[in-house]
Amino acid sequence: MDRLFEGVEVTQQRGDIAATEVTSIELDSRNVVPGSLFFCLPGLQADGHDFAAAAVDSGAVGLVVERLLPLPVPQAVVAPGTARHAMARIAGNFYGDPARSLLTIGVTGTNGKTTVTHLLATILDAHDMPCAVIGTLDGARTTPEAPVIQKILDGARHGGRKAAAIEVSSHALTQGRVDGIHFAAAVFTNLSHDHLDHHQTMEAYFTAKALLFEPQRTSLAVINTDDQWGRRLLDGVRVPAVSFSSGDATAVRTTSGRTTFSWRGHAVALALTGAYHVTNALAAATTAVALGVPEETVVRGLARARPVPGRFEVVDVPASFTVVVDYAHTPDGLEVALDSARRLAGDNRVLCVFGCGGDRDRAKRPLMAAVASNAADVTVITSDNPRHEDPRAIVEEVRRGVADEAAVIVEPDRALAISRAVGLARPGDVVLVAGKGHETFLEIAERHLPFDDRLVVADAVRRLDPAPSEMTP
Repeated sequence: MDRLFEGVEVTQQRGDIAATEVTSIELDSRNVVPGSLFFCLPGLQADGHDFAAAAVDSGAVGLVVERLLPLPVPQAVVAPGTARHAMARIAGNFYGDPARSLLTIGVTGTNGKTTVTHLLATILDAHDMPCAVIGTLDGARTTPEAPVIQKILDGARHGGRKAAAIEVSSHALTQGRVDGIHFAAAVFTNLSHDHLDHHQTMEAYFTAKALLFEPQRTSLAVINTDDQWGRRLLDGVRVPAVSFSSGDATAVRTTSGRTTFSWRGHAVALALTGAYHVTNALAAATTAVALGVPEETVVRGLARARPVPGRFEVVDVPASFTVVVDYAHTPDGLEVALDSARRLAGDNRVLCVFGCGGDRDRAKRPLMAAVASNAADVTVITSDNPRHEDPRAIVEEVRRGVADEAAVIVEPDRALAISRAVGLARPGDVVLVAGKGHETFLEIAERHLPFDDRLVVADAVRRLDPAPSEMTP
């Protein structure tokens, strides 16, 4: 069959789809142009087969379907439940498998993926291997749909990049978005409570993550053995593996805008705030060395790294206290961020503002409240992308996990919640605003309303009274 369908099991055909000239790969009928091959993907809320006629009207020259449709264009039928996997293979074939022309690294785990991919990029850039990064900061999904990934990789290859670091989510693995990509290395950062609305159990969540480390997907596994799931992965992996742990770093010091530590006899300096970035740096450093980058180059690359938006990002405001914005939206992520905030605060207080998103894993809501109310001196529970849920109902579910109501403020309006926390901060305190990180919107129902925690923090500080607040929660 035509090279476009290589590696894809087609169970039935209508028309000569192999002879059809395809100019683009699409899964959204609104993006179809003349020459497109349209994929009819069944989903939870919509079925792509229902949009096939619109795609043909817009110029689609062929369809990949799970059932034949009464439409006058060539069609390739694949087995039920396999259309996404077929799309990934066909997209890779369409773009000429660009991942094989690059040193391609996949990073998976509950937390840390974004920072690790960016640190890998700075290291590889220092090694004269310009590196593209694909992940959370680029769009709506941590890992884009397969045609988007392949298009980005193709652009990177033709743009002179020599490497690519890709965040690989559990959803991407179960939905086949990275099928057909063979990674030079796959990195496991950690696994903790998240996405159980999708996976149902931690066991299923782990099984999804472990897919990245199968021999047909990667040549090397790099695994965090501080994590219990990482140790289990290391025991069962069937490819060459190296590990890292927090014990690989000594003499850790962190201040606002700087973290230093010793690694393999080298003094490492990061222009990043937060002790947890040490583990992220170790993940990147261990991977790079395993792929042939000299240790001295690793250190030089880490020194060039700039703060990743929304990852323990210190907001530049004229205040006697420190405000940090972080993407932490899981119990473990929040605990790690609060630990870094505590180290930064020293003997001063930590104030935490956080909420939980709607239409997502409800079981983690009280767990996050328990973490925050145990680790912070003042906790402000608020809203965070309620989507189709009532923000106040989400807040009430969060409150069930509070350890000490006396040190908790409930303010569903996120802007007011941030203002309350900033108003309570004393000199030397650290205010952690968690959950949204780099995001610049609030998702309410079908709307995306402009909202950037960093800008809201700056406005709240600007409106402070000149005299220090004497309020207490």
